[in-house]
Amino acid sequence: MNKKSLAWVLAAALPVMVHAQGSVTLYGVIDEGINYQSNAGGKALYNLSSGVIQGSRWGLKGREDLGGGTAAIFVLENGFDINTGALGQGGRMFGRQAYVGLSSNRYGALMLGRQYDSVVTSLGEFAVGDQWGGYITAHPGDLDNFNNTIRTNNAIKYTSSSFAGLSFSGMYAPGGIAGSVTGNQAWSVGANYVRGPLRIGAAYLNARTPNAGFFSNSSSTAVTPATVALSSPVTTGFISAHSYSVAAAAGAYTFGGATVGVTYSNIRYAGLGDLSAGANPHGYSGTAVFNNVEANASYQLTPALLLGAAYDYTNGGGVSTPKGEKPAATYHQVSAGADYSLSKRTDIYAIAVYQKASGVDSRDSTAVAAVNLLTPSSNDHAAVVRMGVRHKF
Repeated sequence: MNKKSLAWVLAAALPVMVHAQGSVTLYGVIDEGINYQSNAGGKALYNLSSGVIQGSRWGLKGREDLGGGTAAIFVLENGFDINTGALGQGGRMFGRQAYVGLSSNRYGALMLGRQYDSVVTSLGEFAVGDQWGGYITAHPGDLDNFNNTIRTNNAIKYTSSSFAGLSFSGMYAPGGIAGSVTGNQAWSVGANYVRGPLRIGAAYLNARTPNAGFFSNSSSTAVTPATVALSSPVTTGFISAHSYSVAAAAGAYTFGGATVGVTYSNIRYAGLGDLSAGANPHGYSGTAVFNNVEANASYQLTPALLLGAAYDYTNGGGVSTPKGEKPAATYHQVSAGADYSLSKRTDIYAIAVYQKASGVDSRDSTAVAAVNLLTPSSNDHAAVVRMGVRHKF
């Protein structure tokens, strides 16, 4: 074989050798369906919507073996609305996830980029919103971010390998403000333990000047103290908080085809009245404290049919105003659902949600029902029914 022929053989073999050492996978979810909402700003609403039970998306994930159990990894994940073709997550090309890092079988993984905080990765799976219910069954306003409404920009995250069922994670995102180490920063830690049918988890998240920092990560435009990154009446009045924190724990137990679970979260909007974070038209001060408890159950009735139910209770503690203490808002929410698999990649589903509100909400107004990411009701109750189809590829 002459040198020219040898060169052609090597050139042809090169892609094969590279492919053997690494891989890139294209994946995605398309979720579409029709909703009925009994009260959307005072009127009943029928509409098509995309990405309820699971956000519609496509993504690329890659892995290259570097030897010794170490690999380079990356994820680029795009969210979109199938009805309009619009980008999700504030119009970002890869708004769901975008990171690169190194992974070790022994030492875990270190990743850099736009990522999920430790509350999401440690506890999201325990809540019904990340199981069969989708975002309409999430906690009101997704105030604890269990449903991953907010991603974290500029994040450095470490996730450990599992040690006898125990794993943990930590994330830090510098705020990027000149002259301020803590301004707009966010950090979180989490841990999980799995032993047979028992799963438990705990996590903590803290974000400084969250309106202009953490919450703005899902906005389509840059958020300033004069603008609002939160739209839900459950929380929008607290954008002047100097810090936002979530301390949470959850557990689940599986026996046979049934799984029961519970989650608890304590959410604090502390240091209200910080005008460098956001506007404070109601003159709030001190700390707004929420406590949320969810109990859920699911049953795999047949290999193809899953049934589920959940109850969620949210109570928000009063805050100080120039006229005294503001009363708390309380939200009761019940959900039920059924998911039927037509194949390994395609399923159809139905979800029903009812929410009842009472007290005074963050806007210093009579609390109204506010099913997550939907138009708030004009009164204290609302019902939502969703029927949809999901395809994974």
